[in-house]
Amino acid sequence: MSQPHANPSRQTIGVVGAGTMGRGIAQTAATAGHPVVLYDLDAEAREAARQHLHKIHRRLVDKGRLSEAESEAILQRIGLCNRMERFSACSVVVEAVVEDLEIKRQVFRQLEEVTTPEAVLATNTSSLSVTALSAACQRPVRVAGAHFFNPVPLMPLVEVIPGLETAAETVSTLRQLLERWGKTVVEAQDTPGFIVNRVARPFYGESLRLVEEGIASPATVDWALKELGGFPMGPFELMDLVGNDVSLKVTETVFHEMGYDPRYRPSLLQRRLVQAGRLGRKSGRGFYDYRDDTERPAPEPDRELAKKIFRRVLVMLINEAADAVHWRVASAPDIDLAMTTGVRYPKGLLAWCDELGAGAVLEDLEALHREYGEDRYRPSPLLRRLARDGGSFHRSPEGAGE
Repeated sequence: MSQPHANPSRQTIGVVGAGTMGRGIAQTAATAGHPVVLYDLDAEAREAARQHLHKIHRRLVDKGRLSEAESEAILQRIGLCNRMERFSACSVVVEAVVEDLEIKRQVFRQLEEVTTPEAVLATNTSSLSVTALSAACQRPVRVAGAHFFNPVPLMPLVEVIPGLETAAETVSTLRQLLERWGKTVVEAQDTPGFIVNRVARPFYGESLRLVEEGIASPATVDWALKELGGFPMGPFELMDLVGNDVSLKVTETVFHEMGYDPRYRPSLLQRRLVQAGRLGRKSGRGFYDYRDDTERPAPEPDRELAKKIFRRVLVMLINEAADAVHWRVASAPDIDLAMTTGVRYPKGLLAWCDELGAGAVLEDLEALHREYGEDRYRPSPLLRRLARDGGSFHRSPEGAGE
């Protein structure tokens, strides 16, 4: 594959889907100097994207972050359209449509018909297999994952994921492009959830389990993880913000793709909330009630209970990160970088494990495993080895994923 464009910043970038992620990617590319083709069949979606982009830029100008001329130049570089043939001039096209395998596969079939053979095709999927998506193409070598995080212009992380047939040059082209955009790039294997959506599952899953068992309320769990753990948001606040339907869908996808491993089993409590229409902030109710603007005081939990809550969720997170290294999903440095930049964890989980000691984390996990007798709490083999040998993730060759 060759990229004949002399000036990388002038390459035309295509984006499929004018929703939240698509327009964020378009804004980011245009701000970096690229002409952008933003495609959506839905006229209302295109108009909503146009209005949103102008509103965001008005705010940036008002705050002094852009001049009027700079803002106007960026907006003029984004061309909204409803014809895929416009992608014929694009060197890279990013798909950002609904998280549905068959819909995305159809998009890639259409893209292959209208783009040049050298164009890189990327998917913004958060949980679907890049290999399965690229199999829809005659030339899967040019297809890779480029998983952005919302809001795209503000969140630095992008996970780049090669499929089974993806060419090394495709990955290199994407990485170089994204780094020119100022993004922090980590590479992940094509496994369910990639890095962030896999490693973060216990943040939600174990917190839901604590509530389902009657050990603590959502407010108490949120307090423990924010006040004791330093996480920017509690799991229940975050699920309400993202949408319980979205959170449940990601969990269900990972659960299915991981062969129904009990570690990823979806929560019945969350499913019931979704069935009741309590999706979170967007519906007015979720785990919390948002139907009025009343400020509610933070709960005053039992601090000893809060410590146990925080520790239980933390060791499950560390165990998941350790397993991701064990199965070569990504390196230990990339996993820690992904979690601190993608979901703003207060520190890398594997660095956290090094501070606590692998032996201490293993002891907590084994106690949970003995108490519940569930495979959900099985310790990672890598964590066991590091505990036995006195190793650490950021100093030992094995822990570094090399």
